[in-house]
Amino acid sequence: MSLVENKRVGFDYSILEEIEAGLALYGYEVKSLRAGQGSLKGARVVARGGEAYLVGATISAWQVKNAPKSYDPERTRKLLLSAKEIAHVASAEGEKGLTIVPLKVYNKGRNLKLLIAIARGKKKEDKRQHIRERDEKRRIHRTLKT
Repeated sequence: MSLVENKRVGFDYSILEEIEAGLALYGYEVKSLRAGQGSLKGARVVARGGEAYLVGATISAWQVKNAPKSYDPERTRKLLLSAKEIAHVASAEGEKGLTIVPLKVYNKGRNLKLLIAIARGKKKEDKRQHIRERDEKRRIHRTLKT
């Protein structure tokens, strides 16, 4: 069961590979994500200095009045990946046309995990094709239903 999803990724990017990563969060951020208060819209993953970071994700504090005054909901969060996975992500980031985007945050046991994807941006005609296919599936489903 996903807690927060980036629904636009499937439309804007063609996903080549998925990787599961841990997240370094504060306690009030974990509670907030478990309540579904967060957004991955416009977020991306960057690899710098042998570490990977989630940039641009918005996770509001669970209780705003109890959060520290210096709390930034859009702060950069460290991803917990093995050295081999970080090297793979960094090489993909350096490759032209590829980007690393977060797909969803979900529970795995007691831990929160982030599913990230190595993706290639779709062109306008690819997006139109995607819309056509979706509409066609919807039309077929409606005719079969009646």
